[in-house]
Amino acid sequence: MKSSYRIALCFSLLFIIPLYLLKARLADISDQYDAGVYLIDWLSNKNAHRWAPYKQNVPDKVIVLARLEEEPVQWVEEELPDWQRAIYTVNPSEVTLADNSRLKTPFNKGHESMAYLTYLIDHYDHLPATIAFIHAHRSGFLRAWHVDAPLHNNVAALRSLQLDFVQRNGYVNLRCNWNPGCRPKHRYNTHINEEIWKEIFDGTSTPPLNSTAGHASKDLGDHGHLQHRFLQFPTQIAASCCAQFAVSRNQILQRPREDYIKIREWVIDTDLNDAASGRAMEFLWHVIFGKGSVYCPDEQLCYCQVYGQC
Repeated sequence: MKSSYRIALCFSLLFIIPLYLLKARLADISDQYDAGVYLIDWLSNKNAHRWAPYKQNVPDKVIVLARLEEEPVQWVEEELPDWQRAIYTVNPSEVTLADNSRLKTPFNKGHESMAYLTYLIDHYDHLPATIAFIHAHRSGFLRAWHVDAPLHNNVAALRSLQLDFVQRNGYVNLRCNWNPGCRPKHRYNTHINEEIWKEIFDGTSTPPLNSTAGHASKDLGDHGHLQHRFLQFPTQIAASCCAQFAVSRNQILQRPREDYIKIREWVIDTDLNDAASGRAMEFLWHVIFGKGSVYCPDEQLCYCQVYGQC
């Protein structure tokens, strides 16, 4: 009898434990993809009115976008005509290479970071007041899951973006959801080690604390805010994924152009591949633009300040 009880218990555990793990994993995915809200919006077809557009007309703003040749991006001009556009093709065809009106990156590496850094370097002296760095996808449950707006729609997100808060805060992550990137278990970041940290920041105006090469520049002109500021390798590095953010011109100018050139050189020269170098950059943008190593605003406060959803 005891033997039968043990056998039944073992079989029950073999069934219950995988079921529990599956349930936990599905709950995590549902939270990450905001599946419940997405389904409600999709069924109700009222999502277009759930997030109110930003009320002020601010023409001095630009969208910087990294695209593959095959990705459609006409939605930017059609849906967001009040934004300037800087659309970079990272894998240009021969036709695109020959077209001087098309923006191209010097190298196809580091995912979107190559386009972002190229824009900063090439336009450093004539930046608009607000710069939004985004991906090429407009919307979609799977493709654009990291966009917080209804139906994961980048158009809705950018229409609702509170530009006055971008100016006050300097840098804002366009994703408020902490999953992934900001949950406590995510903060011990495996994509950034001390070697990568030193390689990226050594030789910039915010060198690593243990740097022996150059330290901060003594002649940064208007960029004195960063003189002799050293970055210690942190025990935790965190920000909500996935490399979509907005920055003010003033915040960008806190670094000299040479910093962005140096960081782009790292992306090109590092032994890390395209995906790994892009992921490293994804978790350092907030640090590059002056925030602490952990930049995880309260989710509800973030939705209120960044999108006006108070």
